[in-house]
Amino acid sequence: MKHPKFSHAFEVTTEFPEALAPLKELASNYRWTWDHETRDLYRSIDKERWDNSDHNPILFLNSLGRERLERLAADGYFITRLNRAVSRLREYLGAETWFGKTYPELADNTKIAYFCAEFGISEGLPIYSGGLGVLAGDHLKAASDLGIPLVGVGLLYNRGYFRQRLNHDGWQQEVYPQYDFYQMPLTLIRGEDGQPLRIDVEFPDRTVTCQVWRAEVGRVSLFLMDSNVLENQAADQGITDNLYGGDEDMRIRQEMILGIGGMKALRAIGINPTVCHMNEGHAAFLSIERIRQFMQDHGCDFRTARQVIVGGNIFTTHTPVPAGFDLFNPPLLERYMGKSVAETGLPFEEFVKLGRVDPENQGEAFNMAVLAMENANRVNSVSKLHGEVTRGMFSSRWPGYPEDEVPVGAVTNGIHTMTWVSKRMAEMFDNYLDPAWRRNPENPDLWAGIDDIPDEELWGAIEHQRGDLIRFIRRRLQNDLERRMAGGLDFGTINGILDPRILTIGFARRFATYKRASLMLTDRDRLKSILYHSERPVQIVISGKSHPRDDGGKRIIQDLVQFMSSGGARTRMVFLEDYDMRVARQLVQGVDLWLNNPRRPHEASGTSGMKVVPNGGLNLSILDGWWDEGYEPGLGWAIGDRTQLGDEGHQDWLDSRALYHAIEHEVAPMFYHRVENGVPRGWVQMVKRSIQKLGPTFSTNRMVRDYARDYYVPAARTYHTMADGTLDKAREALAWRDRVRTNWGAVRVAEVRDGAETANPLGRSFEVTAAVEMGPLAPGDVSVQAVVGKVGPNRELQNAQITELLPVGADGNRQLFKGTITCDVPGYQGYTVRVVPKHDDVAIPSELSLIAWE
Repeated sequence: MKHPKFSHAFEVTTEFPEALAPLKELASNYRWTWDHETRDLYRSIDKERWDNSDHNPILFLNSLGRERLERLAADGYFITRLNRAVSRLREYLGAETWFGKTYPELADNTKIAYFCAEFGISEGLPIYSGGLGVLAGDHLKAASDLGIPLVGVGLLYNRGYFRQRLNHDGWQQEVYPQYDFYQMPLTLIRGEDGQPLRIDVEFPDRTVTCQVWRAEVGRVSLFLMDSNVLENQAADQGITDNLYGGDEDMRIRQEMILGIGGMKALRAIGINPTVCHMNEGHAAFLSIERIRQFMQDHGCDFRTARQVIVGGNIFTTHTPVPAGFDLFNPPLLERYMGKSVAETGLPFEEFVKLGRVDPENQGEAFNMAVLAMENANRVNSVSKLHGEVTRGMFSSRWPGYPEDEVPVGAVTNGIHTMTWVSKRMAEMFDNYLDPAWRRNPENPDLWAGIDDIPDEELWGAIEHQRGDLIRFIRRRLQNDLERRMAGGLDFGTINGILDPRILTIGFARRFATYKRASLMLTDRDRLKSILYHSERPVQIVISGKSHPRDDGGKRIIQDLVQFMSSGGARTRMVFLEDYDMRVARQLVQGVDLWLNNPRRPHEASGTSGMKVVPNGGLNLSILDGWWDEGYEPGLGWAIGDRTQLGDEGHQDWLDSRALYHAIEHEVAPMFYHRVENGVPRGWVQMVKRSIQKLGPTFSTNRMVRDYARDYYVPAARTYHTMADGTLDKAREALAWRDRVRTNWGAVRVAEVRDGAETANPLGRSFEVTAAVEMGPLAPGDVSVQAVVGKVGPNRELQNAQITELLPVGADGNRQLFKGTITCDVPGYQGYTVRVVPKHDDVAIPSELSLIAWE
């Protein structure tokens, strides 16, 4: 055998001198990831060792050795800094919060559980692959800042996503290191008996056992499921090995551990969530486990439990194309989920219907996003444009409803400002902005002082950061080349790569084909002329990973790398291997311009471009995702317009021309226009406007406040109302739904009369009366509405507004409803009347998508 197996295990911990005891407290909370002074404290101990530890404070401190620790304990200046850092952490954790002040009635009786398949907290906790995970990490940090009573739930991947290496041909290779969780800021959850807590998840012919780890992220706890325990078969120990690894069979196992195991873990820990937030569909199985637990606790049936639970569930979709959703074929689904579903009493064929866009289409695969939607009354996308796309994708689930009324809202993503802003920029902001900018970066009034920063000072900071980036890249390239060649490299060659004085563009993201990383290569000669322009040269820094099974993405990386190494762009373009949060931080803090050119509208939101904003960078992007709503002239540049052609090849050609033109004729001329003191005044003014306008708008503090106001608080109140001891509200709502559904066939708009004239002066009002046949339903069961708008070329109502018609009595077997329409928009207008169900405790149309039109 290669290595012997252990029979007995024990943990060994580093003992710190008493004066250094606060280091353990600091290291055990990821609050340091958004505190520059604590990061500087670690760096001051041993910068090289800190960097080599992937900024993992536990691994770093354990590597120091007794002698170094004793020297630190005797260093009075260091101890003063250490005590100050710990005091700052304690003050932060104990301070009064926005949520506690704004919603005091919910602060003590509400707990939000935020489920996600990946979390990007730090490069030292490598359980993320890209944007979704980094967004989730920023969400937890903002929730901590705002005092949201939230916990995170995810998976702890033994080998993470993968470490990227490129071979001599530029082809991506994947490396999967084994991580040691005992050398990370993680705590293994233990039961009252002192033994690791065990969570069981039922699989087809066996039980899979998981242990649970906790990471502290400021005020927020993140619980992570780990299947690598001895009780499991070898194959099951590997369920939580790799993020997004394996086949369909592995995906369903991981998603059962996340959703079902995650809910069981919370219960075992003593947390009974009021609200469950499914961040993407990976966690959708939690809805079944949550229903099962509620049935068990309250002795009720499936439908009653579900009526309560859906009011307390939230689903956020990040996917703009149908192919992006997780799909499972029903036989595989039944093999794995059959036992869990059976425990709820729901026939399995009815469960499958909950995951189909068309419930009756037996040929349709089971869609995890649909399951999440069906079991959450509140659903949102991650940008306004993505909301439009998502409503279009799922409109068939709400037949009869206009697309813009499909119940999918939008909360545009943001970034956690203090995680991503550089220390240099933050200190400059401290000198000119209201001190509260660090606590409330979402408040636009606090950014007014940006105008007071002298142009020379802001430009000097930008130039310093560009220089820092170039030095980082050269060190990184030297290390990469030494590793590949098993020897040194001429430093003169490395020092000739990139120039700290010239316009630097950053492009870094997942290498999916729709992100079009190779768009810049469409006309290679023109690109070279841009890079090596005699007066306005440009350089481009590229980084990113392709999914291990995406050869198309790998070919794009290879094509870019081979173009760079061919001699035509060797000193003006570089590819940084192994894109992670550390590389991302360096890039967004050091580039002048962030490039993003996805195929519209396939970018749900994107957040990388947001991260350059507080660091003094500008954006050049397709009008997609967040930039579609963030862009305006004077804040950055747009590539092309909002036109979407059916011919993708021609669209790519047009967009490449627009990209080249923008760099050649708008971006570079502004960057190099220096009238006095070497400062590009126009560029700096655009940077200031970008920071003032985009910085507060696209922060996770604004985003999480939006979630709290529009999703968390309403969901918590709904859950508290429906989950009262008697469940009378839930049963009454169910009975009402059944009665309305049974009798809806009798609902008909029989007649409409109005007082409109052929030509109506602007501002005139007229009455509308609708006679509605309702069968056994009562006027209080429905909302009768006049839908008013401009008449389009195909008789459709555009920019429609809804006017409620109120019940005024009966006319035989018909109920009369009356309201007023005001002629407040000139032009050819029209209206029609419709009837929809109405109940205070039922979400319409999420829970009941009935509608009757005139």
